[in-house]
Amino acid sequence: MRLNLIFATVAAAPAFAQSGGQDLASAANDPTASLMSFQLQDFYVSDFHNQSNATQNTLQFRAAIPFILGSTNNIARLTLPYMTDTPTGQSGLSDATLFNLTVFDQPWGRWGVGAVALLPTGKEGLSAEKWGLGPAVGFTASPAWGLWGIFNQNLLTVAGDDDRPDVNLSTIQPIMNVPMGQGWSAGFSDMTFVYDWDANKFTSLPLGVKLSKLTHPGAGRVPVQYQFSYERNFYDDGVAPRDTVGVTVKFLFPTGG
Repeated sequence: MRLNLIFATVAAAPAFAQSGGQDLASAANDPTASLMSFQLQDFYVSDFHNQSNATQNTLQFRAAIPFILGSTNNIARLTLPYMTDTPTGQSGLSDATLFNLTVFDQPWGRWGVGAVALLPTGKEGLSAEKWGLGPAVGFTASPAWGLWGIFNQNLLTVAGDDDRPDVNLSTIQPIMNVPMGQGWSAGFSDMTFVYDWDANKFTSLPLGVKLSKLTHPGAGRVPVQYQFSYERNFYDDGVAPRDTVGVTVKFLFPTGG
């Protein structure tokens, strides 16, 4: 159960600003675009594999801040999850993740490399009580029909409570988004395949979709993107979320024209 909470914080890649000639609608769905954003998310798990009558709800705040270091473009992201409902009945702050990606524009799209860290900020029972650190790498391509790519993050335990299990995970997130006009787009959800190196197997095998709507409320106002997602997790060898519904409100702060 504790690993499920960690998956929620590292699964979703950051959504970030107008960069490399992208319009705002495309950049809002591109995890390598240098777009400042602040988002509130709610993920509701309606049922679990191998655990009856169990539900879970996570409220999550995420801030993505682009910045320049030397001559390179970077994106920093902080994710803070708060559990309002768990199968054990606990609630409270879970572990945070801190992420930084250095991005490089290419004629075909963009690629990036960086690092992700796990911070044991959660309350007892909702924290891995481990510090984690590892590399991240990914790319997105921008053909005429939309956006596609892949993103990989890795968390390896570097310190923490020796009596608690280590956190040694790799995640793979496929990215696809297709614009449909008038601010609407559809594509993959933030579905993330998770490989547990200690268990030597994948422990999350999801398939998910999302529908997004970007609004332009008017001059002097902040653009907002609304997202609705659904995922089915096909990993059923242990206790794991099966069906997850997500709602996201993302406030965008473009820095380029």
